[in-house]
Amino acid sequence: MLSREDNEKLTQTDPGTPCGGLMRAYWQPAALVAELDERRPVKPVRLLGEDLVLFRKGDGSYGLIGRWCAHRGVDLAYGRLEECGMRCLYHGWLYDSEGRCIEQPAEPEHSRFHTKIRHASYPVQERNGIVFAYLGGGDPPPFPDYDCFIAPDAYTFAFKGLWDCNWLQGVEGGIDPSHVSFLHRFLDEDPRETYGQQFAELVEGTDRTLSALVGENFRPDIEVENTEYGLRVFAVRELNEQIRHVRITNLMFPNAFVVPFGNSKVFAQWHVPIDDHTHYWYMILYDFAEQTDKETLWQQRITEVTQPDFRPIRNRGNNWGFDATEQATLTYTGMGLDINVHDQWAVESMGPIQDRSVERLGVSDRAVTANRRLLLRAIDDFDAGKPTPGRAIDPESAAALTGPLAFDTIARAESWQEGWREGEARRRERSPWAGSGSRAAV
Repeated sequence: MLSREDNEKLTQTDPGTPCGGLMRAYWQPAALVAELDERRPVKPVRLLGEDLVLFRKGDGSYGLIGRWCAHRGVDLAYGRLEECGMRCLYHGWLYDSEGRCIEQPAEPEHSRFHTKIRHASYPVQERNGIVFAYLGGGDPPPFPDYDCFIAPDAYTFAFKGLWDCNWLQGVEGGIDPSHVSFLHRFLDEDPRETYGQQFAELVEGTDRTLSALVGENFRPDIEVENTEYGLRVFAVRELNEQIRHVRITNLMFPNAFVVPFGNSKVFAQWHVPIDDHTHYWYMILYDFAEQTDKETLWQQRITEVTQPDFRPIRNRGNNWGFDATEQATLTYTGMGLDINVHDQWAVESMGPIQDRSVERLGVSDRAVTANRRLLLRAIDDFDAGKPTPGRAIDPESAAALTGPLAFDTIARAESWQEGWREGEARRRERSPWAGSGSRAAV
């Protein structure tokens, strides 16, 4: 458990908070590229407690500025998008992507008043379907060479979802290896082609699906390693005296995780605070073997959410679609067959901000407790000007941040550490894009 003081320190991310300062030192997803309509590529976003407006200019570059006009507080999300920036509808003040006010047409012609105005603005960059923003001070750090960033666009897919709870609940769900044995079991019984069917794929080297393997072997040995990017988490399940099932997931510090999704797919998922009570998860799925069918994946996901906020149709307001008869006769959860809904229920049901001062953690929670220790230490280190995990400071350190490696495999009991690395290396060697040119350290 955590003290109430530490729980507040880890969950509060508004401007001026210790954890908010740390998270602003990293690139954070701000929107999907697909959310910026071609007719008017302007979108209001709320990120880490700040109200902002994201826009794309005619040259393809982006701007991210404060939502409320510096003049009289009018909403710039309704402003006119012009070649060099956003113009306020009220009195015509024009802001460029750097937050400079470059026109105040109602002021005298000789006025230099506009030069004294500096509106909030932040750097933005696009990576594989997501627009990332840097809300920290100074120059933004270079992007790490993580697989989700260096994978060719044709092998990726991006999506998002709105969850009504604190960001840390989402992250802790993603780095908890034990829950897949329960929350996601029996997915291979679904006869339809749905999102999440990777749990019904046969695990390479076996005649068993991932859902069956983890469901039947629900007491994994969990090991956690500190890495340069955060944490590597092993869930090792004994299938017999000679053979182990090894599943490797990762914390990509500070607010993302990377998990295997079938034999050839992996996804990175960020949990990004809107405020302390709500957050978006953003995902980049990447396939080592085949190009992704973006349209099919999009249609599978978009039918499960409302627009434009990407709120799941199954949510707290309708008890996540829970059906007692379905739970008794068809599914484990009684909440349909979408694994995102299962995860959403688990973390939203704790309340807007989980009270970690009253929980009781066991050995199976090693990854969760390791992450909390890491996060508390990193908040103090960042405040003291020390390095923190996963934050590149120059191109050389960015190139050293690779992977993170996420893999499901079968290995011999006495050599499973070597076995999973060999399997991951073979997957990369066979990949059209992550072969000999990949810098991921296996």
